[in-house]
Amino acid sequence: MERILVQATRFGRVVDDQPMRVEVVTREEIEEKAAMRPGNISMLLAETGGVRVQTTSPALGSANVRLQGMNGRYTQLLADGLPLYGNQASSLGLLQIPPTDLGQVEVIKGSASSLYGGSALGGVVNLVSRRPGDEMAGEALINLTSRNGQDVTGYAESPLSDKLKGSVTAGAHYQTIEDIDGDGWADLPEYDRYTLRPRLFFEGDKGDNLYLTAGYMTENRQGGTLSGQTVADGSPFIEIQDSERKDAGLVYHLPLADTLTFSTRASAMVQEHFHRYGTDTDNDQHGNYLVEASLSGYRDNLDWVIGAAYQSETFESQNYADFDYSFDVPGLFALIDYSLSEDLIASVSARIDDHSEYGSQFSPRLSLLYRADDFTVRGSYGRGYYAPTPFVEEIEASGLGQLEPLGELKEETARTASLDFTYRFDDVETSLTLFGSDIQNATELEAFSSQDNGNLDRVRLVNATGESQIRGSELLLRYYLGDLKLTASYLYLDATEQDPHSGARREKALTPRHSAGFVAMWEQHGHFRAGFEAYYTGVQRLDDSPYVAESEPYWHLGLMGEMTFGRYSWFINLENLLNVKQSDTHPLLLPERTPSGQWTTDIWSRNDGFIANAGVRIKFG
Repeated sequence: MERILVQATRFGRVVDDQPMRVEVVTREEIEEKAAMRPGNISMLLAETGGVRVQTTSPALGSANVRLQGMNGRYTQLLADGLPLYGNQASSLGLLQIPPTDLGQVEVIKGSASSLYGGSALGGVVNLVSRRPGDEMAGEALINLTSRNGQDVTGYAESPLSDKLKGSVTAGAHYQTIEDIDGDGWADLPEYDRYTLRPRLFFEGDKGDNLYLTAGYMTENRQGGTLSGQTVADGSPFIEIQDSERKDAGLVYHLPLADTLTFSTRASAMVQEHFHRYGTDTDNDQHGNYLVEASLSGYRDNLDWVIGAAYQSETFESQNYADFDYSFDVPGLFALIDYSLSEDLIASVSARIDDHSEYGSQFSPRLSLLYRADDFTVRGSYGRGYYAPTPFVEEIEASGLGQLEPLGELKEETARTASLDFTYRFDDVETSLTLFGSDIQNATELEAFSSQDNGNLDRVRLVNATGESQIRGSELLLRYYLGDLKLTASYLYLDATEQDPHSGARREKALTPRHSAGFVAMWEQHGHFRAGFEAYYTGVQRLDDSPYVAESEPYWHLGLMGEMTFGRYSWFINLENLLNVKQSDTHPLLLPERTPSGQWTTDIWSRNDGFIANAGVRIKFG
């Protein structure tokens, strides 16, 4: 088995030695998914066990990441351990990150607030960049789709001196507006997006190392009604989001003695948006800043880290200043890994944050690892918090125009626990995970009548009564047969919440109880790869749909192939072979606008139908 180092837990250990379970998407898998979806990272996350990429806006195509049934706003998206996409990555963030320069992706499920603060209540997705080699190298990728989409990405790396190496990645991505079901509403929004990210890697003579990065992204995106088309009230409803993001970050490690290391991290991100939702427009700016310093060491059977961090998150709106906020969060954290015996390792981490809006917050986590030959057991329990903002999924999809200014809200808190069993024998790997989460004070939208006439025409953000409870299990089977790798997975979710009207418990919306997947990949490295995938999504409860109360189950099937001839790799990918479209079950457009401002039902399936894409990857060096 390949020995994979992970960074997300701060120790840089081999993944099999981590008491805290970390799932890793390797570079080989990233290359496979880049041939399927070169423009963004949604595909490589969607096919990770226990992870669901949930579409949040049918008009703009935005999506977020749900880990083990928890809402997407609880997932912290990091780049090399830095919040370069903000504490709460926008729902378009996933769609604006190309996978070209990623070395691996690390996923921690369950509360990781003890490591990264309030934004990691549900877990962490850490995008780890590729490290340059000792010679100049690079690649270019060109991709075309059957739905008039185009992607061009490039990556280059080179040593710049004996101690300094650098890399740069750039991309241009285009999509035309497409109305696949002919209802006058865009099923694929149009966009043009450009990205640029240079990186520098310095290694000193005394073991010190410095990582520097900067990024720029600009995108213009439009969806909603097509030219000349209208919604039910007879007016056009065009949705636009123009984005510009600039970020920078550094990570520095300095050995102070044989067993001590000083580390510091810092980052800054500013993202500007122009929004249009029909006749409602808004210009806003999000900011996120981090400074952190820590000291780590080890002795005999003990590894430890202590540190201090300061985070700042800001939002300013030109049109809706009542929603402006500025959070300042200084914090202290500590992490200890202790080997109780050769086969038993305990990890204890804790963090205390002094949130400027929600006061002192204590976030602990305990993890245990037990190994006996090829059998491994991991257990974990954690607590964390999340600082509410206006940007729940429905508001990101429809804007601030229908939302009342925020009242007195409490912080959202959660307890998460998991028990994981892994067994490897010969060429077979099996894994079973049992997990649960209890979420208190979850924020949700409540519709009300602003005119006191019974007509629900606006919404407000409130803390839910009762608690959300999630119980579930993941099963993974992986079999290696020469050049053939077979992977089967199953996810069971029992996710419930308290009905605000009746007080009874009900299933959480857009959370399938059953989902499963099967992937067969045949690969001879450097020559070819061919794959088949099948994913099943079960029935989901739907909120506020006038057509159906629950969704239909559906299958997503795909085929891909890639042939390599020297520097050139030609690929083709066939996605959604069954041509599944949500609009085949019921209309996407609503007969009237919702109190939150939406003109469409929620997306519980997909509405883009069958898509083929093909292209070439050219490697240099």
